[in-house]
Amino acid sequence: LYTHIYNSSSFQVSEFILMGFPGIHEWQNWLFLPLALLYILALGANILILITIQHEPSLHQPLYWLLGILAIVDIGLATTIMPKILAILWFEAKAISLPECFAQIYAIHSFMGMESGIFLCMAVDRYVAICYPLRYPSIVTEAFVIKATLSMVLRNGLLTIPVPVLASQRHYCSRNEIDHCLCSNLGVTSLACDDITINKFYQLALAWVMVGSDMGLVFASYALIIRSVLRLNSAEATSKALSTCSSHLILILFFYTAVIVVSVTQLAGRKLPVIPALFNVLHSVMPPAFNPMVYALRTQELRAGFQKVLGLGDNMSRK
Repeated sequence: LYTHIYNSSSFQVSEFILMGFPGIHEWQNWLFLPLALLYILALGANILILITIQHEPSLHQPLYWLLGILAIVDIGLATTIMPKILAILWFEAKAISLPECFAQIYAIHSFMGMESGIFLCMAVDRYVAICYPLRYPSIVTEAFVIKATLSMVLRNGLLTIPVPVLASQRHYCSRNEIDHCLCSNLGVTSLACDDITINKFYQLALAWVMVGSDMGLVFASYALIIRSVLRLNSAEATSKALSTCSSHLILILFFYTAVIVVSVTQLAGRKLPVIPALFNVLHSVMPPAFNPMVYALRTQELRAGFQKVLGLGDNMSRK
């Protein structure tokens, strides 16, 4: 894929220049510290989740396997953009080669789609657990998790390939400065000297197929869950059922709300271009940083696992 992109004769420039955050170039270096802390938090928290799930036998269940896969996707999403952004802010390393830029476009779209797909799998897991509890062990199995994960990887990996390929076919004959801190598909193709209608169309179609359809199915699943829960006669059973999916719902609402906010700010980006640029970055690093925190606060089993891994459980028991 990248060999094809690199050898394409349509390119007239040898590299792109990532200018950083538009409108605040003079003081954008001050963003290095908070963004670096968010990135370190995202890496540390998600690595801790992976170690905890592997270390604690009681967490060897489909729900926590999906959470572990989400942690891997979050690490990949944050690492796709944050090292380059931090290099721009701290070292003024603004140049990015064509293969690197198109690889970043591919990775961003793939990881975003995979995160959305994993949230859909988690919603299905909760739907089966609450609406069909007796059938849950036979439906949501290790094989289910493997098949769901592979389908998400294949779906997003294959459907995303045309994005950098189509961008590589454009003719870049003048500007090579991207007024952003990452290589977004439309940000790069907007520099092209020829028509980019097909790029915009495929971007829209991809967003609907990968994220829009997932979002619709996720909210449909939770609507069915809520309907099933409201039919329960016991207040205690209702409370327990809602508590089992509250952490998932919080993460899902946060993720899709951020998607909608990014889309809306893109439309208003002509007046305040720094806002969509900043939201784009935060949307790629804040969910990875805060997803583990939500689970740590809302899931007793995972919280206990954290304490064991960190050695806090022994200390507390001694006291």
